[in-house]
Formats: sequence, C-alpha cells, structure tokens
Amino acid sequence: MTASTPPAPEPVSLSPSLHNVLLDLHHNPYPHVPNPPQCKKRASVALVLRVRPAYSHPIDRSSPFQNDTSTSVQQQLDTFFSQSWVQSGDPEVLFIKRASRVGDRWTGHVALPGGKRDPEDADDRAAAIREASEEVGLDLTRNNCIYVGNLPERVVTSSWGSVPLMVLCPYVFLLTDCDTPILTLQPTEVASTHWVSLDVLLSPSSRTVEHVDMTQRLANTGGLMARLVSRSLMGYMQFSAIQLNPTETLQSSLNVKQSIGSSPTTTLLQRCKSLVCGAQRASNQSPPLLLWGLTLGILADFLDMLPPHTAVQLWNYPNFTSPDLRLIVNLLTYRVRKRNMHQVKFGARPGPNNTAIDGETAALPVVAEKDDRNQVGIGGLGVGRYYGPSDRPDGSAYAVGIMLRGYYQKIRLALYIFFAWRGALGSLAAFCVWKYIHRRRLAA
Repeated sequence: MTASTPPAPEPVSLSPSLHNVLLDLHHNPYPHVPNPPQCKKRASVALVLRVRPAYSHPIDRSSPFQNDTSTSVQQQLDTFFSQSWVQSGDPEVLFIKRASRVGDRWTGHVALPGGKRDPEDADDRAAAIREASEEVGLDLTRNNCIYVGNLPERVVTSSWGSVPLMVLCPYVFLLTDCDTPILTLQPTEVASTHWVSLDVLLSPSSRTVEHVDMTQRLANTGGLMARLVSRSLMGYMQFSAIQLNPTETLQSSLNVKQSIGSSPTTTLLQRCKSLVCGAQRASNQSPPLLLWGLTLGILADFLDMLPPHTAVQLWNYPNFTSPDLRLIVNLLTYRVRKRNMHQVKFGARPGPNNTAIDGETAALPVVAEKDDRNQVGIGGLGVGRYYGPSDRPDGSAYAVGIMLRGYYQKIRLALYIFFAWRGALGSLAAFCVWKYIHRRRLAA
C-alpha cells in the first residue's frame, strides 16, 4: 500500500489579526503634531484597505453586507470581520504610482493617495479624503467605508538637512464592499493604481533595495562635474525597499496612450546604473514597483503591528554600492548596529532617526511632551507600537526607530574617511606614475 499524501494546509488569513490591529488603532489614536516654526504646509495620505474574497469561500450575494454607520466604529469593525468570507479573505492595500512630472520631487514614486492640505479643508483628515477623491475617484465618506484612525504624523524635511517642508499625516480607512471599487484616475497626478496583498508586504521574499543617486544636490552647488566625480567615487546608495506584486492594476488613460506604439529606451546613464547596481533587466521588461522611502516609513508603522512581527528584522541598513565605501560604513557602524539590534530585541525605547530618508527628503524627529504608548518620539521607518519581544507589561515597545539611532552620524564620518582614503590612494598612484616616468627619462 502506498501512503496517501496529506492535503496541503490552507494558508492562514491575516483578517483576524487585521481586525485586532484596526481596533487598536481606533482606540489608541496617535497625537497631533503641530507645524514647526516657519513651516505652514501640511499634507495627508490615505491608507485604504480592503479584503479580497478567497475563491474557496464564496460570498452569499443574496444578502449583501450593509455597513451600519449609526453604530460605533468598534461595532462596525466587529460586524464586518464576523463574516466568513472576510475571515478567510486576503487583506489588500491601495497604492498609486505618481505620474512623471518635471519639478516633482516624488515623480514616478509608489505612494499612497494624498496631497497637500488646502485652506478650505476642515482638517488633515478632510485633506486625505479630498485628495483620494480627486486622484483616484474614491469616496471615503460613503457608508461602505469605515474611518479607523491615524498613523504617526511626521515632519518631512529636506534630505540630510533640518529645513522642514511639511507635516505628513496618514489616515487609515477600510472598505467593506466585497467587490473592487471603481476607480477614476486623474492622469496628471496618477499613472496607475495597484492593489497589493498584505501577505506580499510582509513576505521576506518581497524585500529588496532601491538604488538612489545621492549626488543630485551637487548639480546645483558644485555643478555637473562635481556630481559625476562624486557618483563615480561613491556609486549609488541602497535603501531598504519592498517589491510589490499587485493583484490588480489600473492604468490611467494618458499613461496607456503614451505606452501604445512606444518602445522602451534605455539611456546611457540608466545602463551605467544597472551595471553598477548589478540589476540588469531585459530591454522589454518594465521596472519593478518598489515601495521605499517615506511611504515605506508609513507602511512600516502599520506592518509592525501584524504577525509575524518581523518587519524590523527584515529591514536592511542603508549603504553604498562602492565596495570600499561599503566596507568603511560596515566597520564604523558595527557597534551602532549591534547596540541597536540588542535594544530592539529587548524592547528598549528608541530615539530620533532618519529611517525614511529617500533621495530628496527625510523624516524629522518629533518629540512629544507626554511619555505614553502613543508618543511620536521618532520619524521615519516607524514610530509605531512594536509587538515583538518586550519587557513592557502590555507587550509593546517603541522599537522600530531604534534601528538608525546614531547610524547617519557614522555615515557622515565614513564619507570623510572615504574621500580622504581615495585622495591618498589617488595621490599615491599619481606619485608612482611620476616616479616611473622619471626613471624612464633618466634611463633614456
């Protein structure tokens, strides 16, 4: 007799865990962050969630679910997640890819629907609702949408600097429909929309890096030659990223028209970047959707609350592609990384950092006056509650942002040492060449 193969276990749904996370966010809102002096701009984004039904659990469409907005948010969430198709479904997040625009520092980036607050907006949440309606045609005020709460607000500042640009306010919404909502994209703002499963965002196999040219600011200060020289020495900077694998994608009409009949072209600079970064792609293959920078910072606050609570461990420290600079950074930051990882493991409270820094902007630390479990103590990759190992009575700790405490100070020191090392190496090479030519002349 041959032993029968046991059936493969069904994948565990994240819906029950998401239910608990949304209840926690609703009952424990993060505090309001006021604008810094001489900074009046505020912006809001909407983290829109939905649950995609599983094929193995069909929906009873004879009695469709109707969200009762007359009840409390907790009752609405409990009723929604009590449905069998929701319990077995796949939770997803809505992302947009911004349209390519000259002068936009976030052009072409993967982001959440949102934008700057207008004077007619009643508050920051109203700005997120308005922007979602304008950019993707999604009405977040309808009965089929539950406003859950907010994620930590942060001050966005110029990269490596301390000049505040705006306060960024993320808000969480849950759609209760079983069908995909009909979206209408604003082509000048949004190139495409993408529904991405939370399982993809939490999967270790989705983790990758984004290569960023950190010498762009030198074009305005030291000129193009200074930028090219710096890039040839430093290479590109690598930031932690998540490669998205959407379950559903919608292209804007303008984006589709531009892509019809056009063949992808690769510039010399793009080919050089691919060669340096070791990520060559076929000419007919579109670049992957990468979530990184400030948007990854917002998502990390949220993802760290979901099992398996490993977002911190999966995150990689920023570094450079130049081998000797990379080695110097690793040597100088070894103690910092070891200390921070030890503090994360034992649930220590973090200090300020710039984890969500991207090629143009960074997150500025914000210090709250009260020391409670919702304190906005850091900016960047995460200021959220970390549900990993902890010595705190409630099992939580502010551990996400610890990862980069003191790291960028070491990065600056590594750059000084690196340029001194390359200068000494260049001088030695020039001296050896001069010595060789001088001996040849004497021998002649």
